[in-house]
Amino acid sequence: MNPDFPVGRYHEDLSAFAKRRASLLQQLEAAGGGALLLPTAPERIRNGGTTYPYRFDSDFYYLTGYLEPDAWLLLRTHESPRSVLFCRDRDPEKELWEGRRLGVAAAPQALGLEAAFPLAELDAKLPELLAGAPALWLPLAENEEIDARLRRLLAALRTKARLGPPAPDTLHDARALIARMRRVKDAFELELMQRSATIAAHAHRRAMRVCRPGVHEYTLEAELIAEFRRHGAQGPSYPSIVAGGANACILHYTDNRARLQAGELVLIDAGCEYDGYASDITRTFPVDGRFRPPQRLLYDLVLAAQEAAIATIRPGATFDDPHQAAVRVLTQGLLDLGLLSGSLDEALERQTYKRFYMHRTGHWLGLDVHDAGPTHENGQPVTLVPGMVLTVEPGLYVPEADDVPRDFWNLGIRIEDDALVTEKGCRLLTRDVPVAAEAIEALMQHGGSDAR
Repeated sequence: MNPDFPVGRYHEDLSAFAKRRASLLQQLEAAGGGALLLPTAPERIRNGGTTYPYRFDSDFYYLTGYLEPDAWLLLRTHESPRSVLFCRDRDPEKELWEGRRLGVAAAPQALGLEAAFPLAELDAKLPELLAGAPALWLPLAENEEIDARLRRLLAALRTKARLGPPAPDTLHDARALIARMRRVKDAFELELMQRSATIAAHAHRRAMRVCRPGVHEYTLEAELIAEFRRHGAQGPSYPSIVAGGANACILHYTDNRARLQAGELVLIDAGCEYDGYASDITRTFPVDGRFRPPQRLLYDLVLAAQEAAIATIRPGATFDDPHQAAVRVLTQGLLDLGLLSGSLDEALERQTYKRFYMHRTGHWLGLDVHDAGPTHENGQPVTLVPGMVLTVEPGLYVPEADDVPRDFWNLGIRIEDDALVTEKGCRLLTRDVPVAAEAIEALMQHGGSDAR
C-alpha cells in the first residue's frame, strides 16, 4: 500500500470481494470459460464545470470495493492473471485539486487483485489479455459512452485475431450474471445493511421528535440528512420524500417545500447509504402528534396489511406472496370502510383497489435501493431464500373525490420496513423507529429516547 494513500477509504478485510470474484469465475468456467469485462460509472457534469458527487457502479464495487471513477475490471478463466484492474494512476497535480488516488502500484494489494495497469493502456493491452478467450461477458446496452468504447475494443480484438489467437466469438450479458449473485447477501453485506438501517431508523425518530405545525417539509429533510451524516452514512440512498397533507398522495413527491399544518399527516420515505448499502424506510405520522379518528382508521388498515405481508416472508415463499397478502387485507378494509363496493373476490378480480393502492408491496434492497436481480423468472415469482432482503411497503392514497367521504380526503399513508429472509422466517432491520400508532404518538408527545 502506498503510504501516502488514505487506507481508511478501503476495507481491510478483502475476503468478501475475493469470494465473489471466485464465485463469478467458477460460473464462467461452468459456462465454458472466457472473460468478463466491467467498467465502473463515469463522472458526470452537473453544470458550470462542476460534477455530481461521484457514486461508483454497484456491480463494479460489489466485485472490487474500488471507489474511484475511470476504471475497468477484467476477470478471465483461461490464464493468469485472473483478476486485472485498469485504473487512473497517481497524479500529484490533479490529486491536489481532486483528492488522493489509489494508483496502479497500490491497487493489487489494496483490493486483493492479481494485477493492475494504467487506464491509458486499456485499448492496447485488452486484445492481448482477451486473446484466446472463447466468450466474453459485457455490460450490454449500458450507455452510449461505454457502448462506444466497447465497440472500439471489440473491433480491435477482431483485427488482431486475424494475426494471432482468436477473439471471443460469443457475447453474454454480464449484468444478468452478477444480478443473480447480488440477490442473496453475504454476512459482510448484511452487517453494512443493518448499520444503514439503524442510522436511517434513528433519523426518522429525529424527524418525528422535531415535527410540529408550522415547520416546512425541508426542515424535516434537513434533520434526516444531518442524522445520516452524523453517524457515518454517505448521505441519502435516494431523494428523500417529506410529504405533508395532500402531497402524500403523490407517490414520488420530492419538492419538500410546503409548510406542515396541524391536523395533517406527514409521510416520510427516506433511507441512507452506508458504505454503498441502502436502507429504505417510510413512516406516516400526525404533524401535531395525534392521529384523528379517520386517519387512525386508514393507518391501522395499512399497518395490518404490512403485518400480513411480513408474516408470509420465509424461505420457500415467493416474492409475490407479501404483495398478495397486503392487497387482500387492504381490499377488505376498503370494502369495510365503504371506499369500495361489491365482494372481496370481485374487488380482487377487477383490481378496483388500485384506485387507492397502485404500487407493489416491495422490491429487493442492497447496493441499490431497487436492487439488482429479477423478481420473476420464467414467468414465475422468485422463491425466497435466506439472505435475500426486500422491502415491505403497503400504502393507501385517497385524493379528493365526490364519491369519497370528506374525512378521508387527501390522506396518503405508507409504512415501509426492510426485511431479511432468515432460516425460519424474516427479521426486520428497521424497527428501531416505532410503527404502532400509540408508539408514534408517545414518541412525539414525550420526546422518546435517541440513545444509540
